[in-house]
Amino acid sequence: MSCVQTILDYGLRSIGIGERLLPKTDFNLCQQFTLIGSGLIWNLYFGFLALTFGFFLANALAMAKAARSAWLRKPAEWFIFVFRGSPLFIQFYLAYEALVLLPRAGFEVSLGFTTITLATSWMTKAWAGALLVLFLNTAAYSAEIFYGALRSVPKGDIEAADAYGLTGWKKFTRVLWPTMLRLAWPSYTNEAIFLFHATTLVYFSGFPAFQQKGDALYYASYFADKTFNPFIPYPIAAFYFICLTLTLIGLFGMINRRLNRHLPGARPRLRIRPQIIR
Repeated sequence: MSCVQTILDYGLRSIGIGERLLPKTDFNLCQQFTLIGSGLIWNLYFGFLALTFGFFLANALAMAKAARSAWLRKPAEWFIFVFRGSPLFIQFYLAYEALVLLPRAGFEVSLGFTTITLATSWMTKAWAGALLVLFLNTAAYSAEIFYGALRSVPKGDIEAADAYGLTGWKKFTRVLWPTMLRLAWPSYTNEAIFLFHATTLVYFSGFPAFQQKGDALYYASYFADKTFNPFIPYPIAAFYFICLTLTLIGLFGMINRRLNRHLPGARPRLRIRPQIIR
């Protein structure tokens, strides 16, 4: 089988398109590169959606934590503390076990004139349950980053906004929020990189891979188990994630330059510091 045919057969296998059976013998580099790259689709899915929705929740949590009202501040503080204080791997396990306990038939909701059934079985699937965990986890970490940046907004900026008569929502959207993003962006870039790396934990936690539709590390582990040689599939997976990391650094760097376009002189460059321990 040629490499081109292998790509056509297995390039989209992780999402159910192409060959249903995995190769059993005579593994080659093309098969390993193709299947591990196919699994990367799921890592991109988890990372992109969790980061997108988590950004908005993180902003809301940061504002709530900085609020004077205890009714807003305390729930935000506890949410951030719980998800930052517990390991992500355990969060996956607890979420899956909790979702499995939901009724298989779903919940019946009576509307008076009719009764509808809210299905719950889909929540035990990785595409939904694991995404929810990653979304909440990155929102908690990002919220702490944004909160610290919000507290670091220079007093001169706030006084200037007051001098111009800006108050309330207009003051926040025109002065506080843009400055907060500018200050938080380098650290938030690190969080984005770590989030995409953390997606490799999904199929090693409680969420099963149905019909062997796993992520990049799932297929790398498959080849390592079959060939008894981890020094080929795992470096391939690492290569893909290094490329992904470089792409994220480039994209977030462009946003960082956009956020700092008004500053005179040299524009600050992102300084990426890998997080060894979370």
